[in-house]
Amino acid sequence: MAQIEQTGKMLSPKLLTLVMVVRPGRVLLGMKKRGFGAGKWNGFGGKVQPGESIEDGARRELEEESGLTVDSLRKIGNIKFEFVGETELLDVHVFRADDYNGEPTESEEMRPQWFEWDKIPFSQMWPDDIMWFPLMLQKKKFVGYFKFQGHDVILSHALQEVEEL
Repeated sequence: MAQIEQTGKMLSPKLLTLVMVVRPGRVLLGMKKRGFGAGKWNGFGGKVQPGESIEDGARRELEEESGLTVDSLRKIGNIKFEFVGETELLDVHVFRADDYNGEPTESEEMRPQWFEWDKIPFSQMWPDDIMWFPLMLQKKKFVGYFKFQGHDVILSHALQEVEEL
């Protein structure tokens, strides 16, 4: 995997998944209860395990965090996140699920809740979400890069719609 050079030092990529469960006019978000991003609403996902495909990792994390299973996932985005002072570059593969099996169930890590599209709580989410959510909701594919200072300040970013991922 390619590494990004940051002021003379190399950042090692960390492969992550993010699944957005979408129904007409609504999106399912989870309140992160612990760990990285605690206290923020987010989609469902996490680390891809060794030997696991990115899509299999996305399915596993979705089920662990929300109790939902999916028959099909559509890859909709790829966003890389750099955090100043950190040695890892977060390489997040974003999927959209329009159909699912089961009922959203609270887990040790996440408390799921449905939100109407016009009531998405962006003020309690990662600050980049408000930029790429409109593309995701319109089923458009995108790639992005966000450089953060801490967890609340975006120093720089690039985001573009693409035909293929």
